[in-house]
Amino acid sequence: MSSGSADDTGVLARLRRRVEGPNTVGDSRGFWVGFAVVVAALLAYPFLAGSYQASRFSLFFVYAFLGLSLSVVWGYSGVLSFGQVVFFGIAGYTFGVVSVNVPTPLGISTAFLVGILGGAVAAAVLGYFMFYGGVRDVYVTIITLVSTLVLHTFMAQTAGDEWTIGSAALGGFNGMPTIPTLSLGVGPAAVTFDSVSFYYFVLALLVATYLGLRALVNSDYGRVMVAVREDEDRTRMFGYDVRRVKLTVFTIGGGLAGLSGVLYASWGNYVSPQVFDLAFASLPVIWVSVGGRKTLLGAVVATVGIEFVRNSLGGEWAFVAVGTLLLVFILGLPGGIVPWVRQTYVELRGGAATPTPSENPEVTES
Repeated sequence: MSSGSADDTGVLARLRRRVEGPNTVGDSRGFWVGFAVVVAALLAYPFLAGSYQASRFSLFFVYAFLGLSLSVVWGYSGVLSFGQVVFFGIAGYTFGVVSVNVPTPLGISTAFLVGILGGAVAAAVLGYFMFYGGVRDVYVTIITLVSTLVLHTFMAQTAGDEWTIGSAALGGFNGMPTIPTLSLGVGPAAVTFDSVSFYYFVLALLVATYLGLRALVNSDYGRVMVAVREDEDRTRMFGYDVRRVKLTVFTIGGGLAGLSGVLYASWGNYVSPQVFDLAFASLPVIWVSVGGRKTLLGAVVATVGIEFVRNSLGGEWAFVAVGTLLLVFILGLPGGIVPWVRQTYVELRGGAATPTPSENPEVTES
């Protein structure tokens, strides 16, 4: 009895209770052991593959934040957004402008925070006018898509000298190629993240973000998010402010996309209007759809996997392969690959899978 009681009140047990629940995949000891093994393998990857491959792979981690942003907004709140790249691009350009004008460690650290804040604020402004303006369902998708097209068109014509902010030239289609490498801290205490160190920094951020989002979606607030996704009118009848919930989640998604955009601009020391391109805007929808839009793990796994394949293939064939993959999964596995793998594993063991929030009305009412 005392051993079981200690397990129930231990630090690890309390942490597990926070990150486990009906709204995420993986709540067993075996899952966390596998999770630890994967993280350990990723930590060893630079030593096995070299600094170039580590730098290349870190880009896939950067995109994973963008995938998570849509997973939270669409998968858990039911808001299909084609505008996550809007916040991604705004954050990348903001980071570029501030860091180019103040290329000191303190200036770059400030640019890092301001860029993320820029993505979140842009999402809050757009979300406010949509949700408090009564825009719902497919019209939200259309507005976010139009926002992407508008920004792509606007940024493409910023090539003249009049589009220079201090020392930072926006550059039109040529983009901004002189963005400094990420550096956090002040003076001699600053740490510059380049190549392998950037890989580890992004990996640590991704693991922390994933665990934090698990805690969010399994909290009482997360249950309200799922309730909004399942039935807005019914949730409103229970006394919840659906508009405020949507706006809050949309803002969180904008901040996550902004973090991705800042890391992207720092990774390549470059940002251009291509981040607002329609083809790029469709990628988060593909990642989340293939992985499973109602799972955070699906967003991460599918983003890293698809981008690895797409980057390895290169050219137009990459988009053909990704498009074919989307069709196959929508027609064959509409729930996504991670929920399917989980269901198959449970069935092979002879058990019954825990119902998802959409299958269990009691979860959405709590």
